[in-house]
Amino acid sequence: MIEERKRARLIYNPASGQEIIKKNIAEVLDVLEDIGYETSAFQTSPEPLSAQKEAERAAKADFDLIIAAGGDGTINEVVNGVAALEKRPKMAIIPTGTTNDYARALKIPMGDPVAAAKIIAKNESRKLDIGRAYGQHYFINIAAAGTLTELTYSVPSEIKTRLGYLAYVAKGIEMFPKSKLRSVRITHDDGVFEGAVSLIFVALTNSVGGFEQLAPDTKLDDGNFSLILVKTDKILEMLSLLIQAINGGQHLNDPNIEYLKTSKLHLEVLDGEAPFLLNLDGEYGGETPVDLEVCHHHIEFFINQEEIKEDFLETPPNKIN
Repeated sequence: MIEERKRARLIYNPASGQEIIKKNIAEVLDVLEDIGYETSAFQTSPEPLSAQKEAERAAKADFDLIIAAGGDGTINEVVNGVAALEKRPKMAIIPTGTTNDYARALKIPMGDPVAAAKIIAKNESRKLDIGRAYGQHYFINIAAAGTLTELTYSVPSEIKTRLGYLAYVAKGIEMFPKSKLRSVRITHDDGVFEGAVSLIFVALTNSVGGFEQLAPDTKLDDGNFSLILVKTDKILEMLSLLIQAINGGQHLNDPNIEYLKTSKLHLEVLDGEAPFLLNLDGEYGGETPVDLEVCHHHIEFFINQEEIKEDFLETPPNKIN
């Protein structure tokens, strides 16, 4: 009797990262076949939610593994395709985007799709937390608000493809002087914050916008967000916070920062002006008011466990089959 092989579906964004995945697709498929997966591939299209719809279809077709190849936006779409389902397949990531924040957190090799695919061969997977906004939109890395957080979805995709991270730097310089304080109320696990802020970060990992020290003690599976509130809009003070963040996360001790852990929160603007626009994993995700909650241990991801500091995982290291 022939043993039935596990099935994997590779969902890839052909335009991501200067089309690097298209140049490596055959080798990636070979890697997956060699480690025992009967593998097929789906190339996303410009049609809205192309990756999300295919991920949902593959999950409902009982695929054992879905691999998302692209940037954080593609990974977010794939997650949204499976997160609401009762039966969810394992997931793996091949990062080919501009910042690749979630892949950074999971220590998946970047710029090398074949090396990223080989992480699956290690057979190390963890049930990790994801976030949910408005009760139905899921995110894996960050929910953010404030003028500067809009830059990731205000840079056209063709410019990101051509210039990469430099596109974000240029846009950030343009938007920096436009930041301003807004009066907000944030209800969280331990009470209520009410005050003026210019930026709000609700993080699930330690990697935000390519910086791996913005929320340096964040765990991937402890059921909590790291909430960072920036309480200044002065350019020099914000530059100081940026320098402190680069230098080992020292910004968390600055009086212009409010930092706490919470499993859920409600965010509303109090100044009567336009609402805050919400950034979910680098894409426009809605506006305030908004409820955010952690979905604890919601999706099982393949990770590069030996490269992840034990501090970033709540459960002890072990190989999960």
